[in-house]
Amino acid sequence: MRILSLGIVAVICGVTGFVGVMMSLMLLTAPNTSPDTQRADSVPQATSPVGPQAAVQPLSPVFSPEVLYWSDLIRAWAILYEVDPNLLATIIQIESCGYPGALSYAGAQGLFQVMPFHFLPGEDYLDPNTNAHRGIAHLLFSLQSYDNHFGLALAAYNGGVSGVQNGWSNWGNGQNSGDQPRRYYLWGTRIYADAVSGRTTSPAVQAWLAADERNHPNGPSLCERARAAQQQLDEQADAPLAG
Repeated sequence: MRILSLGIVAVICGVTGFVGVMMSLMLLTAPNTSPDTQRADSVPQATSPVGPQAAVQPLSPVFSPEVLYWSDLIRAWAILYEVDPNLLATIIQIESCGYPGALSYAGAQGLFQVMPFHFLPGEDYLDPNTNAHRGIAHLLFSLQSYDNHFGLALAAYNGGVSGVQNGWSNWGNGQNSGDQPRRYYLWGTRIYADAVSGRTTSPAVQAWLAADERNHPNGPSLCERARAAQQQLDEQADAPLAG
């Protein structure tokens, strides 16, 4: 392919001279600059989201209260798996809004919305620690597959690693025409960027909470269910032990 490209340049050189060479090189090396990819590439990248230093980053206050309910566990998971707690919170924000009983139409379950095939027989899909263990394993595989690029890893977490390999316009591996992984990328990168920027509030989180069901994978209704479930958990924790 490179030889063919150089041959094309040589032909253009003979016809149009130096200007032709420069124009041909620009055409041959131009990146994909569709509006969608320009929009995605404009999201700032933070430092690596994995490793011991990333794991001890402070958990940002920008997430919704239902996500921050799990703060202690999020910090513990971050240290255990050496991943930025803000990236874990970003996934929980988008996937479940902190609702441990979340269930998607595709069958994904729990805080991290993990598909059943990621679990071992007999494991409790909805147990927060088990769900986190399987979800974070999938996230780390996605990060490893895309050189720790958190945006591509988020898209792969949602749409599968193989479904993100063929370029922005083909994301999704034929499922939902790639719309969901693209939305996931845009929501996730913006929320995570706000979280690691030092902000105390996140325009991206507020936009996610205000958006309707068509514009992100789940919906703000999850937050209502999360609040109800968390209230029930608190009541159970406060209840006196039976004699």
